[in-house]
Amino acid sequence: MPSVFEPSASASIPITFVTKSSWADVKAALPATARQFAETNGFVAKPSQYLALPAADGALSQVLFGLENANDGAGDPFRPGQLPGLLPAGVYRFANAPHDTRLATLAFALGSYRFTRYRKADQPAARLVAPDGIDIDDVTRISEAAALARDLINTPANDLGPEELAQAAKALADRFDATFTCIVGDDLLQQNFPLIHAVGRASPRAPRLIDISWGDPAHPKVTLVGKGVCFDTGGLDLKPSSGMLIMKKDMGGAANVLALAQMAMAAKLKIRLRVLIPAVENSVAGNAFRPLDIFPSRKGPTVEIGNTDAEGRLVLADALALADEDKPDLLIDLGTLTGAARVALGPDLPPFYTNDETLAGDIARCARQENDPLWRMPLWPAYDKWLDSKIADINNAPSNGFAGSITCALFLQRFVEAAKSWLHVDIYGWTPTAKPARPEGGECQAARAIYKLLSERYG
Repeated sequence: MPSVFEPSASASIPITFVTKSSWADVKAALPATARQFAETNGFVAKPSQYLALPAADGALSQVLFGLENANDGAGDPFRPGQLPGLLPAGVYRFANAPHDTRLATLAFALGSYRFTRYRKADQPAARLVAPDGIDIDDVTRISEAAALARDLINTPANDLGPEELAQAAKALADRFDATFTCIVGDDLLQQNFPLIHAVGRASPRAPRLIDISWGDPAHPKVTLVGKGVCFDTGGLDLKPSSGMLIMKKDMGGAANVLALAQMAMAAKLKIRLRVLIPAVENSVAGNAFRPLDIFPSRKGPTVEIGNTDAEGRLVLADALALADEDKPDLLIDLGTLTGAARVALGPDLPPFYTNDETLAGDIARCARQENDPLWRMPLWPAYDKWLDSKIADINNAPSNGFAGSITCALFLQRFVEAAKSWLHVDIYGWTPTAKPARPEGGECQAARAIYKLLSERYG
């Protein structure tokens, strides 16, 4: 995604942000013809209302754009992300400060994203002069990484299977001189990743475990684990067609982990970074894993399959066990895991889980500051017994249907023991209806909030 920012410009068109409470003063300061033009066009500074004001010669002289009043609690700091889709070609600048200049600048970049792999689309031709006092390099690295996540999620499974996901990860590793390894197919059994192999074995596209390492080994160890289910049929517990429709996004955890890794490496954070992605396709075939099958796990406990559509936690379990062996200072996993999370909190607000109170407070604050919403949910100990199996050490999917996101987190917690701190995020990875700076389709969720946390701790 090319940068949409101009470091400076001798001539630029001002964008004036207006609220209902400030509109009277802004209107009074306009030339009489511009004021009459605004009144004729019914501009009253409603949120998202846009008006291009002409100069006397008919050229574009100024843009008015409506925002919520500053004290409106439901305001969207990404609302300026609508501008790239509204503005004609040209170079623009913020004439006055929006509610949050940095987030508005980031929103402008995020709102300029278009997915054009399969169909030509008009790219926004509006460019923005970087506002004073904004770290535009940081804004650019965030928006470029978000575009990577969106591109990966938006690519359909016929063009993005486990091998292609591994190729994307290798390209990222090569860009930053990171080490890259990949365990493929039956080698997963030889190297003790039985759950990853079980989930992916029914597909003709071999399962694999992607492993990237970067940074100074003397720095604090931060390990990211991302669910890379490139398509999820549900397995033998087959999803209905409506539930399968956007399952190309089931590798959204992997996409966002790669985006987060790109941010961290581009910023040269002082960490020893490791990225683990179990990449599989959950397919239906004669050798598919079955309900009530029992498999060993890398960590040791045997797992009974309560539902083949709870496959994400299985592949993450083996990857988390490997990550935990390294005793990282911070272990983070992201995955598009449960419909229960969406029932509880909707598509825009992923739940996160941790027993580290300091980490919980820090990530919640970073999520608010970055407009990357997250909401803490509990690792409720009383529900842990729901994972019991009568003939194995653990069941991957309790049958009572209650608290599905919590029990998934509790399942994963069984495979984390040595890490000093662990964070689990149950993301959706998809925007079902377009919003400012967030087009419909694949979305970068949680990565920006976590990047801010890492930047504060290890910048």
